[in-house]
Amino acid sequence: MAAGRSMTDAADIYVQALALGLDPAWRRRSDEERHDDGCRFRDAAAAADIDGARTITYSSVGLEPSVDVLLWRMAPSIDTLEEGAAGLLRSGIGRWLTVTHSFIGRIAPSQYVRRPTGQEQSLFDGERSRYLVVYPFTKSTEWYLLSKEARQGVMNEHMRVGHGYPQVRQALAYSFGLDSQDFLVAYETDDLIEFGDLVRALRSTESRRSTVSDSPILLGVHRPLDEILDLLGAG
Repeated sequence: MAAGRSMTDAADIYVQALALGLDPAWRRRSDEERHDDGCRFRDAAAAADIDGARTITYSSVGLEPSVDVLLWRMAPSIDTLEEGAAGLLRSGIGRWLTVTHSFIGRIAPSQYVRRPTGQEQSLFDGERSRYLVVYPFTKSTEWYLLSKEARQGVMNEHMRVGHGYPQVRQALAYSFGLDSQDFLVAYETDDLIEFGDLVRALRSTESRRSTVSDSPILLGVHRPLDEILDLLGAG
């Protein structure tokens, strides 16, 4: 990536929400084996963040069925995301992890937002909030058959509601042709109650009529990888 260039300014940025579940049998390995697995996985994670790639780690231990680790990843190509994931899954504790969800998208300028605010960013710049919420999102055929003006009016209402919750940041990645959903949506917040209020407020906007699917919703707690490995028992 060119020096001085923001991640959100890059021409091609692909993002992935990668949810991994740990085989319960791994916890029955010896302390020495689990520690060694954690060290090997840590090395693989460091090796994966090269060539413009970056991974932010979240824990979902006991929060989501079949999900213990949630990785929010970015890279300039799908190939880089694939190679990084392959390195993780063949190293140490990675050999005991199963991909339970993987959502892919591409960051691109929104056709509905002329001047993005700090709320609409890729969630890779600046300080991280405590919680990440990600989910796949698909709209109806009827939505895409509306005129551009009609869709803009609906989205203006949607964005007005969102701007009433300035502490909640959002990233929207386009998944058309890359994954089963239309979009990959991610929110960052330090206040889950405020986030819940935002979601409830958005339920009563006109845009909700066009929603076909917005599940599963995955919640992760931002933690350094070493801290996550300690929680799993690899410390």
